[in-house]
Amino acid sequence: MVSTDEDPQIGEPVEAISLRQLYVEQRWSLVRLAALLIHDRDQSEEVVQDAFVNAYLAWDRISDPSRALAYLRSAVLNGARSRLRHLRVVERTQAARSPDQQSPEAALVAGEEHRMMITVLRSLPRRQAECLVLRFYLDLSEAETASTLGISPGSVKTHVHRGLAALATRLGDPR
Repeated sequence: MVSTDEDPQIGEPVEAISLRQLYVEQRWSLVRLAALLIHDRDQSEEVVQDAFVNAYLAWDRISDPSRALAYLRSAVLNGARSRLRHLRVVERTQAARSPDQQSPEAALVAGEEHRMMITVLRSLPRRQAECLVLRFYLDLSEAETASTLGISPGSVKTHVHRGLAALATRLGDPR
């Protein structure tokens, strides 16, 4: 059970301090997670901010505060999916108006190798891309990835294996 004792130094509830500590320690890794999925830093920061606001509002309902990071990762992942849906609608609308305009993602991504990797990741099925990003960019374990996505560790292994095989094929790796 979460204690609601006050911190004697600043008089704030202990939960708020724990959430603040989580914010200080994990904010940038969560922004990176969102950025790898959305490809836009500003949008990624907004997604993470929304996730922390929702965690703060639901803090008394989070049954196990030690799982707050998993809760936040799931919230960021869901927020990123929602933003991507919105961005796709915006891109289609802009493309219909002005086909010569470069997308914000393409303008943001620097370097040809990175651009190629992002393109290939985006062409993968959603679960494969999510598993690869969580496993290799965030360096999460299979269990942490499974918990974040709400799937079994075996499914994570399958999605990672298939995703890596697709990357190798599409990037021309002779393995």
